[in-house]
Parts: sequence; structure tokens; C-alpha cells
Amino acid sequence: MEASRPLDTLNNARDKRVLVELKNNKQYIGKLKAFDIHINIVLADAEERIDSEVKRKLGSVFIRGDTITVISPE
Repeated sequence: MEASRPLDTLNNARDKRVLVELKNNKQYIGKLKAFDIHINIVLADAEERIDSEVKRKLGSVFIRGDTITVISPE
């Protein structure tokens, strides 16, 4: 199923692992559990990565949508 809107694409990624990049160049990878119209997101089993290397395992995290630059399938 092809997504026609950004929120459709996020909906298709629900319960799948995604890479999230922030404005401060931090990267988080985790399972997309929830999001809202502001693209605030909740990741489960999240990990913080720096230079493609896992730095911290975080568990569940909430990320504000206005800090996100990229959300991509892993």
C-alpha cells in the first residue's frame, strides 16, 4: 500500500524499527509505538547512536516533533 501523506507513512511504520535524527545530530533507533499530528513520537526499545555506534540503551522514549529532522525505516 502506497502512502499518500506523511502521517500515512508513519502509520505504516508503526511497530517497526525506525531511525530518528534530531536537529542536534543525535540519532535514535527504536520501534515506533505512537505519534501525533505534531510528529511527537514514542519509541520502544530505543538506542542512542553516535557515528553509527550504539552508545546507550534507553528503553521507551518520547521525542518532541519539533526536534526531529528525519524519520526513516531502519
